[in-house]
Amino acid sequence: MNIEGVVVRKAEGRDAPILASFNIAMALETENKQLDPDVVVAGVRGLLANPASGFYVVAEMDGVVTACLMITTEWSDWRNGTFWWIQSVFVREDYRRRGLYRRLYNYVLDLALREIGVCGFRLYVEKDNHAAQATYRALEMEETHYRIFEKFLE
Repeated sequence: MNIEGVVVRKAEGRDAPILASFNIAMALETENKQLDPDVVVAGVRGLLANPASGFYVVAEMDGVVTACLMITTEWSDWRNGTFWWIQSVFVREDYRRRGLYRRLYNYVLDLALREIGVCGFRLYVEKDNHAAQATYRALEMEETHYRIFEKFLE
């Protein structure tokens, strides 16, 4: 079921508080992690102030932001191009399963197709988040053989 009247756009500075609240809610919901709101707000504002690092896209209905995703970039020397990483995907619970993520994705796909040098999309998803995995497969994304490792620096 699609929702009419959805506006999809790049996020602006005024969206920082709602984007931060979405990130905090997503971390709690998907990983049971409590994030520091001050750090998250600063992180969101930092990306919005530095478009070379990436950008957020939001879906808005009647002036209310209902969903978002973030794009960051990764240079691929193997492809001589840039991957756009889809991250921080969140749809308000009362708007889920209505096609909002598909609208965000199609907006970003259109941007990428017009941007010289973008060679593809990548994202990571929790192993047990089968609903999200089904959504990504429905958009013709394929699971890779890679695993992600990380090390935090204090």
